[in-house]
Amino acid sequence: MEILYFLQQRLQLIRHFYETASSPFVEIKRQIEAGEPPFEPPYSEDGEPPFMQEWSQADIELEVLGRTCVSMLSDSLKLYFRTWEKNLWVEPPCQKCFRSEFGKGFLSGYLACFGEALEVAWEDCPADLKVLEQVILARNRSQHPESLTSLDVSHDEATWEKHPRLFFARPSEADMTPNSDETGSFMLNPSIHVSRENLFSAIEQVELLASWLEERMFAFKYGRPTAPSPSSES
Repeated sequence: MEILYFLQQRLQLIRHFYETASSPFVEIKRQIEAGEPPFEPPYSEDGEPPFMQEWSQADIELEVLGRTCVSMLSDSLKLYFRTWEKNLWVEPPCQKCFRSEFGKGFLSGYLACFGEALEVAWEDCPADLKVLEQVILARNRSQHPESLTSLDVSHDEATWEKHPRLFFARPSEADMTPNSDETGSFMLNPSIHVSRENLFSAIEQVELLASWLEERMFAFKYGRPTAPSPSSES
């Protein structure tokens, strides 16, 4: 089974889906900002920018689309790992042997499992694993919103403290730090913002990881496919 090929097909679909679906929202915002038909600014003396409701609606729809694509990307990475696990061992051993690592998330679990089985040094991997972790964290937050009254989704405090330089954040918020006041209360957490540039960069990181692993996966499969031992987990 050409696992990398099918992953790449999924990643290409995410790219195409974002490009196609984002186009009308991007165009609406551009037309409003340029004052082009059908958004010619009417005469007004109140000083309020015209068509703010339409601009905000298109902006919200872009944000929802970006978070949807990040969720698709996270799921694709998880399926890649699961498929390779099933292809390497009759009885998938990863979650059984690395329970505590999987408790931190599937990326941590599979890195521990494949790291031991393939004897790879993850520091040699060309992909930015911190970005991949933030893909999964952004997906989890997006899939479990906390407010009915807002379509905005923010990073939680744990993510912000672990990744002070947030990958999925507006430029104005990306370099903010999670400072607390004297009461110990955190300031307003940055919103999850998925730009086209950051989405496509995250997709490239998944491709880098999978391409780097592919040769090692095949070497292991046709070499000595011994499953990890439950006693190996620290």
